[in-house]
Amino acid sequence: MVSENTSIYQIFLRNFTREGTFEAAIPFLEGIKNMGFEWVYLTPLHPIGRVARKGTLGSPYAIQNYREINPELGTIDDFRRFVKHAHDLGLKVMIDVVYNHTSPDAELAKTHPEWYLRDKKGNFLRKFDDWSDVIDLDFSSSPALWDELVDTLIQWRDEGVDGFRCDVASLVPLEFWKYARSKVNGIQSDGSERYPLLWLAEQVHPGFLFRVREKGYRCHSGPELQQAFDLTYDYDGFERLEAYWAGKKTLDFFVDYLYTQQTSYPEGVTKARFLENHDQRRAAWRFSDLSQLRQWTVFYQLLPGVTFVYMGQEYALSTTPFLFEKSPIDNETKNTDFAGWFGRCFSLTQKIKSNAEHFSIKLLRHGVVWIERRGASQYVALLNLENRRGEVEIPFALKGRECFTEKMVSLSGSVEIPSEPLVVEI
Repeated sequence: MVSENTSIYQIFLRNFTREGTFEAAIPFLEGIKNMGFEWVYLTPLHPIGRVARKGTLGSPYAIQNYREINPELGTIDDFRRFVKHAHDLGLKVMIDVVYNHTSPDAELAKTHPEWYLRDKKGNFLRKFDDWSDVIDLDFSSSPALWDELVDTLIQWRDEGVDGFRCDVASLVPLEFWKYARSKVNGIQSDGSERYPLLWLAEQVHPGFLFRVREKGYRCHSGPELQQAFDLTYDYDGFERLEAYWAGKKTLDFFVDYLYTQQTSYPEGVTKARFLENHDQRRAAWRFSDLSQLRQWTVFYQLLPGVTFVYMGQEYALSTTPFLFEKSPIDNETKNTDFAGWFGRCFSLTQKIKSNAEHFSIKLLRHGVVWIERRGASQYVALLNLENRRGEVEIPFALKGRECFTEKMVSLSGSVEIPSEPLVVEI
């Protein structure tokens, strides 16, 4: 079971710094630790295929060799220094695992073409035509494929990696993930693990899952993946937020689903909650008004689950780095004032999760949310997600310390909808 206080900071090394290397990223690890994060998650660090490459530099998810380091990022020794520095700071390191597919010119495609989906003429296949820079592995082809992939994970475990984020995990057979975890983590007869590595699954959008199954392929849902994984992406909930942001649904479409998640997943399951990642637009692009961005930041960090942050999110950056090109974070556009607030907010929400594990939520009116967190302490958040104006009736009298301003507040009945996040410790 993963604690809600687990937290993940994602780095896309190519575009994290101007240099785009392990060495250049090392000095930033202390700042990530000081913000309060537990994990650093690295997008794929392996060589990228050249055949059918997208863009100039290619997608890091079109991998040519699972066992090597992309020389554009540095050497294996550079990686080891990165891991050691992270560990010395008390950070854990998670790497991306991309086992649904490889690049067409992958080492495995050369040595073991029989391990891939192929047509009757022996041509490599992929499940989705627009994924044109990859070819798909066939997990029914040979037990030797499973052992090779597991042995690769053990190699990276022995290099000091503490966990794996598994790309489109829904598309890879659940039986493989169970087998891989048992071997890599060294599950003992009593159920304990010799190597307690953490496993994070990129659960796909429900709409995507439905289309995959319609095509005749297996595709696993979040509850299924929890049989092998510690954490799953909140794409089942995020799909509903996307419909709301697009104006197709109201916010209750998402809020009501939180109850479904809490009752349909196994007890104790934790979701990875995010507003952005390398596949999604920046939160600051979506919410260009900083007060609204602050409201949404508090909202998603108080949801039940693990806080997941993409590099630069803390600076309210609105430009999403390109996946196929060099487009490093622009230091000139960093909002350091927002970063200071973000650090205080993250520290607060982590404290709330530690002291108040019980979560409840209700909509007071369109776009105005009331969140309660109860436990050893009690907190209430009144959040204005749609920049509403006017007044709203609150469920009960609220008296206590407002956590951002440190001022005492006493509210009851009909109150003015706040323009900034209101979080009260009762």
